[in-house]
Amino acid sequence: MSQVHHAIDYIEFTVHDLATAKRFYAQAFGWAFNDYGPEYAGIKGVSGEVGGLRQSAETRSGGPLVVLYSQELEQSLAAVRFAGGKIVREPFSFPGGRRFQFTDPSGNELGVWATA
Repeated sequence: MSQVHHAIDYIEFTVHDLATAKRFYAQAFGWAFNDYGPEYAGIKGVSGEVGGLRQSAETRSGGPLVVLYSQELEQSLAAVRFAGGKIVREPFSFPGGRRFQFTDPSGNELGVWATA
């Protein structure tokens, strides 16, 4: 799968119960999953993962987390800060890459990731 710089790349849903959510989406839409442990499952797409289910006691009222792809994570981080975004999760590593999360001036939360 080829990523496009600053395009919507991945949608992440926060769920209260991972097993229940996987069962629901598999039944309702035929989705399949890559399991990454007891609190995360990737949503399989035609040419790679297109999203994920993340278990948490708290869910956001704003809906799923939109995640953009970046060819240069540090440059994107600086650009978000310069534009007035608030970093809510500093860059962190996960299997396959690194990511940060921010809110825009209206409070919408997005993530940006890059390959490792």
